[in-house]
Amino acid sequence: MIEIQQLTKSYNRKVALDQVSITIPTGKIVGLLGPNGAGKTTLIRIINQIITPDSGHIRFFGDLLKPKHLNEVGYLPEERGLYRTMTVEAHALFLGQLKGMNKQEVRVQLDYWMNKFDILSWKTKRIEELSKGMAQKVQFIFTVLHEPKLLILDEPLSGFDPINVEIIKKELLALKEKGTTIILSTHNMKSVEEICDFAYLIAEGKVVASGTVAELQEAKKEGVYAIKFSGNMIAFVNALWTNYELIDKEIIGDNRFITYVKMRGEAGFEELLTALIGQVKLEAAWEVLPSMHDVFVQTIQERKEATNA
Repeated sequence: MIEIQQLTKSYNRKVALDQVSITIPTGKIVGLLGPNGAGKTTLIRIINQIITPDSGHIRFFGDLLKPKHLNEVGYLPEERGLYRTMTVEAHALFLGQLKGMNKQEVRVQLDYWMNKFDILSWKTKRIEELSKGMAQKVQFIFTVLHEPKLLILDEPLSGFDPINVEIIKKELLALKEKGTTIILSTHNMKSVEEICDFAYLIAEGKVVASGTVAELQEAKKEGVYAIKFSGNMIAFVNALWTNYELIDKEIIGDNRFITYVKMRGEAGFEELLTALIGQVKLEAAWEVLPSMHDVFVQTIQERKEATNA
């Protein structure tokens, strides 16, 4: 859907984006990750044509991105902005008509979404009467009213309680199933793991890592395996010999444990299992992949070390 090619943007000689190239597939959820000041918001604002790049271009379904395409884009900024004295319905009518909808279409879509969230009674309330979480939920509805083909969300889960976080994630997955393409800019790495198909990690205006969540985790794995077993811990440790290192353990019952073992040298998973069979009763074993939080932190740290070297 979106092809971002060699995008560059500077502010007062400070480079915000440095030849950034990104491809956003149609009907996928793509995570846009990076530390504060990495250039994510600048990129989002360029896609929304709020600012223009110094060089490079963006294609939308193969065509150069133009103002006419904005009716097919829904944007939820990190800095929430609603007119506090307007009612929810009046605000929806205002924003919906800006996106090319007529009043009847807005009312139908507003009722659909407010019923879905079980908040139809809020329709006549003024924005200033809503709590922060309620206002954020309403602004999410405003963002999807016109059924955009591209949905850009900047920290959409910020400020929500755990129940509403799950509700929003469920709705994002449902929108994806209907063919909506979603760009999700967030620091919530758990959500990235759960709903993103791809992710781009930006640091200092450059793309420093990209791929599916599984590919990014695979690239940073450290040969750690979890072993769930029952039996004697001393027998377990003795069976490891020198090719494996016990790095952590959890007691989950009487003589039942989950241990975390790191490979050394050329030792492999099959050899580990062979060494343990007969010494303890194995219940389960699996490879431990780093969380996206760990991938994020490690990638940024490695970049800083490389820059300072």
